[in-house]
Formats: sequence, C-alpha cells, structure tokens
Amino acid sequence: MLFPDHREAIVCVSNTPGANLAVSQDAPLPLPLAPDQVLVRTVAVALNPCDWKMPDRFPSIGAVNGSDFAGIIVAVGSDVHTTHADLVVGTRVCGAVHGANPADHMSGSFASYVAATADILMKLPENVEWKDGAAVGGTGIAVLGLVFYEHLNIGFSPRKPATELEAFPVLVYGGGTATGTMAIQLLKASGLRPLAVCSSKSAELALSYGAEKTFDYDSTACYTEIKEYTKGRLRHIIDIISDAASINLCYHAMGRLGGVYVGLELLPDQRPTRRLIKPAWVMGQTVFGKELQLAGGYERPPMPNHRTLAKRWFAEVQEIWEKGAIRPHPVKIGQKRGLGAVLEGVDLMRRRAVTGEKLVYFL
Repeated sequence: MLFPDHREAIVCVSNTPGANLAVSQDAPLPLPLAPDQVLVRTVAVALNPCDWKMPDRFPSIGAVNGSDFAGIIVAVGSDVHTTHADLVVGTRVCGAVHGANPADHMSGSFASYVAATADILMKLPENVEWKDGAAVGGTGIAVLGLVFYEHLNIGFSPRKPATELEAFPVLVYGGGTATGTMAIQLLKASGLRPLAVCSSKSAELALSYGAEKTFDYDSTACYTEIKEYTKGRLRHIIDIISDAASINLCYHAMGRLGGVYVGLELLPDQRPTRRLIKPAWVMGQTVFGKELQLAGGYERPPMPNHRTLAKRWFAEVQEIWEKGAIRPHPVKIGQKRGLGAVLEGVDLMRRRAVTGEKLVYFL
C-alpha cells in the first residue's frame, strides 16, 4: 500500500504553555514501523487531561500531541503477525500512545496516521461504534491496570473474579470522571465492591456504571460516612483527582489498619501522612516499557515489566468488552470535525470546561 509523504498532526510549536500547539500539514509519517507496531489511519480521537498537561509541562517542539484514538490498521510491523495474528490490515482498533513525548516526536494520536504498539491495542467489537471505540481508547485502561496490579495488588481480575465472600471494597475518588467510571466497571468485573466519591450531580452516573454506593465530597461528613459504611476496614483507595483536598479525604476514610492509596498525579510534598498508609502514584505512559525522559518527578527508567502487565491486561479487557461488560463514559461528539476542532477541545480540557462527558472528535 502506498502512503502519503506526510501526515496532518497537532504538534508542539513553541515553549509557551497554553499556546504551544498548532495543526501541521506536513508532519512526518511514522515510518518505518518498529517490529511491534501497527500503522493506523485515524478515524476519531478522544481527549484526556494529559493532552493539555503533557505539552504544557514538557513542551518539545515538533512532538505530536494526543493519546487515545480509534481507526483502521493499514500496515503492520514485522513481528505483529506472530505476536498478534488477529491484528491485520483492515482491522478496526482503538488504543493509546504517549503523546507530546520529548523522546519520540512521532508518537501522538492527534494525527491522520498513528504508529501504535500492538500490545496496547484492542479490536473494536462488531457492535461498537467509532465514537465509543475512541472513548474507550486505552489511556484509562493502561493506568488502571498499573493501579490494580502494580500498586493495589487487588489479587482478582475479570478472568479470575473474587467470590462474594472474597470481595472487598475499593474506594474510587473521582467516580464521576471518565477514568472513574471505567475503574468502577473493571473493579465490578473483577468481583470487587467499587465505592465512588463524587459530586451529588454525578452520583446517579457512578451508580449506573456499577458503583455499590456513592459519597458526596462536598459533605462535611463524607469520610465519616465512608468509614461507617466500610466498618473501618477500607484498605484500597484510587484517587483519580489527586489534589490536596482529595488526598486529605482519602487518608481520613482509610480504615484503622491502613492500606494502599494510589493517585494518578504527582503527589504534593505537603500532604497528610499516616504511618500505616502506603502512598503511590501512577504514570500510565510506563506501559510502553520505555524510559520517560521527563523531569520534575515524572521521569521514569524503562519498565519492561509494565509492558508485560499491560499486554496481559489489554487482552483481558478485550474479552470482557466483547461480552458487553464495559462501556465508555458518556460521549460528547465535537460539533466540528478535524484537528482544528481537536485543538479547541484541548483548550476546553485545559479550562476544565468538560464535566460528565468524554470529548470525541472525528477527523
């Protein structure tokens, strides 16, 4: 198959946070492919907070931005036919890449073509529309795999779910967010008891995705209510928000014997401490197994074990998606198509103007 010499992409064009992205018509095509990659013609992309945080915090001129995507495979790397025989030209897929990557400017999903790692892909089930495939994407799934098995060590999975007697509560702070509703579904599929902390406005949404109970973070009695409901035995907490207020509430909600708290952002130096609580935070980009050449506490050495974990986890999530056990956060389709519209969406995310919905744009 013949490909164009260039691709359209959103790239970093300056070091000015908040105003450093633009649409390029002549970004290099990400060829040749690495042996473990596939080339995807992008149909739709979904937006995540990292799509503004990465270029704002780590601007690297020429780097393609964007994480989640859905599209059609148009070429495969030399090893893919043996490692992923079902990923062939013409397959509909979704997944994630490390956008705004200073170490690999070719990486990034906000482009007409994306070079994606086969291990971090899922096939769209036949009945799944493009918008929902993009919204499922891969960023949230990758992060949650690390949270569940690298830090919380929950011990159960969709393939080997807990029995009713084995099930224990897991608190999800930010249960009304896109990652929160996915966490709730995956915990439920693993036989566990997801509890959600969210606004009263988002409570019904969290319950509809499988939360056993919700707690209003605006209530002054929130953590007391959590401790009463869990009988003081809560030992596993996922904090999607990871700011000072959420950390404080989570630490107070943890049971008397302590446990594991996992955030999705770099934890602030000034935060509560409890001797029996083990804090951790996750950088989802480590699932690619490569060094994260970042700074300020975000840097990471290569973690091939995270790549191995992600490969197994994506295959497992694929299975339950085929069975209809997960669905995306409510999708809001951009009124306009194309990468220019995606740029506007990134600014909406930066201004925190998107709540309760997952922004998806068709290219």
